[in-house]
Parts: sequence; C-alpha cells; structure tokens
Amino acid sequence: MASGVGVNDACMQEYQLLKLKKAHKYVVFNLNKDHTEIIVEKTSTSTDYDDFIADLPETECRWAVYDFEFEKEGAGKRNKLTFVSWAPDTAKIKQKMLLASSKDALRRSLVGIAVEIQGTEYSEVAYESVLDKANRSGN
Repeated sequence: MASGVGVNDACMQEYQLLKLKKAHKYVVFNLNKDHTEIIVEKTSTSTDYDDFIADLPETECRWAVYDFEFEKEGAGKRNKLTFVSWAPDTAKIKQKMLLASSKDALRRSLVGIAVEIQGTEYSEVAYESVLDKANRSGN
C-alpha cells in the first residue's frame, strides 16, 4: 500500500551531490510535519560512523543514504551507497506504518544504491553489520 507521499526535489539534489560529487558522507530523510512529503532533514560530511548512528533517533523513524567506505580483502578500498530504513522498535506504530508505506517513493528515486539495510535496533545498523552486507553485495 503506497501512502501517496511525495518526494521533495531537494532529496534528489542532495542525493546526487553525495553520489556524484561526494559533497556529503550521508543524508538523512524524514517526513514533513503534515506527512505529505519526504524531505531532507540533514546532510553531513562527517566520516565518523558514530556521528551517522547518532543522527538516527532512538524513538523515531528515518531513512538515510550513507556512502559506506571499506577495505575489501584483496580488492582494496570500496564505496557502497547504502540505503537505511530506520524504524526502531520504540517508534510509534503509526509512524512505522507510514515509514513503510512511504519508503518505495523515496527508494525508487535513488538510483545506484548497492546495499539496503532495515534497522529496528542499533545493532542492525552497526558498522560491522553494514560492513558484512557491503562485503556480500558483489564488487
């Protein structure tokens, strides 16, 4: 079931800046106050993964794209654009349902995502967990 929520043009602009120009390390997306549009909540150039985790609220849902950089054994440095759908167990049910039904509108517009993470607790979005998925996702 789609929610009918639109994607603000700024979402695509910031994503392209991250993807093509490496202007950001990550972008966090949220719904606007009326729950009618997906908007950019924050962009960051911080390379500290803990800063990214800190921007995922403990009791609220978010989406994010993170430019995940890692060493692949025998293959050197790699970058994987990682889409995170953050819906903590402590978030309100209505918010989780709205996040789930709105995700496709955003996800479809983000071409080039290599890894997708569904997080309901911090261990699922921990660096090691994402590293494991990135390593298994081909090249």
